[in-house]
Amino acid sequence: MMRGLVRETALSAEHLVWPLFVQEGQKNETKIGSMPGQSRLSVDLLVERAKSARDLGVAGVALFPALEEKLKDPEGRESTNPDGLLQRAVRALKESVRDLLVITDVALDPYSSDGHDGVVVEGRIDNERTVPILAAMAVAQARAGADIVAPSDMMDGRVRAIRQALDRSGFTSTPIMSYAAKFASAFYGPFREAAESAPGFGDRRSYQMNPANAVEALREVALDIQEGADIVMVKPALAYLDVLHRVKMEFGYPTAAYAVSAEYSMIKAASAKGWIDESAVTLESLLAMRRAGADIVITYAAKEVAQWLKEGRA
Repeated sequence: MMRGLVRETALSAEHLVWPLFVQEGQKNETKIGSMPGQSRLSVDLLVERAKSARDLGVAGVALFPALEEKLKDPEGRESTNPDGLLQRAVRALKESVRDLLVITDVALDPYSSDGHDGVVVEGRIDNERTVPILAAMAVAQARAGADIVAPSDMMDGRVRAIRQALDRSGFTSTPIMSYAAKFASAFYGPFREAAESAPGFGDRRSYQMNPANAVEALREVALDIQEGADIVMVKPALAYLDVLHRVKMEFGYPTAAYAVSAEYSMIKAASAKGWIDESAVTLESLLAMRRAGADIVITYAAKEVAQWLKEGRA
């Protein structure tokens, strides 16, 4: 009891967001080999899993679409289709699962035949052509019922454009959770398989941040706040706890940490070998993110963590 009385930092299910991957079909589940326990789910199964997480107290889900190749094109036109996969998933969740926040990803890569977060023109990302598409995408998601839109693309000026587009369309109360400090990380590998969104050529270093730069991260966060971000994010989380702490101390804004796919998969792999205690290591790593300053922890282990917390393993 004394230990609990003087505890400085707590982790609870209400801090957690569960990323989920949605695909077409009915009763359709595709297991993700590099992320044990995770799957691409059709909308009906997505709703079932989201309900089970909500019942354990998980605060929200973050949705990522895995589109069929035939729906992709260089400008990601499917992203604004009101009857597109992501929009249908949002509507289904809002109709069926109460008291669960639905967060949507605003980025071109799931919809682009080039697999990049921006429109590719002559082998380069065209920021100016991309930003209006992202703004229209955010509006389409808000119309479907998204509680929070989350631009993950790292294009310059996209937060301002999204805020203005949402406001013009009557969504003045829809918050923006900006991937404000998103690093060009080797920890994203399993996600590329999960979302089927690997770049068709090159990499994303031209628009994601250099892992060596912490001061630049503060500048990026400051710009997004000036443009209208309501929540700022650091991604990845565990290898960037110093950045996460500095962001929280510098700005005091609601701050999210994204425990990315490789963070999850490495723990799963080591646990499968019997080398570590999965629940203990996962809980300790997420507690570190909370201690560093995260108000929101986005993790693929969210449902498991909520169950462990309910069992009193923390």
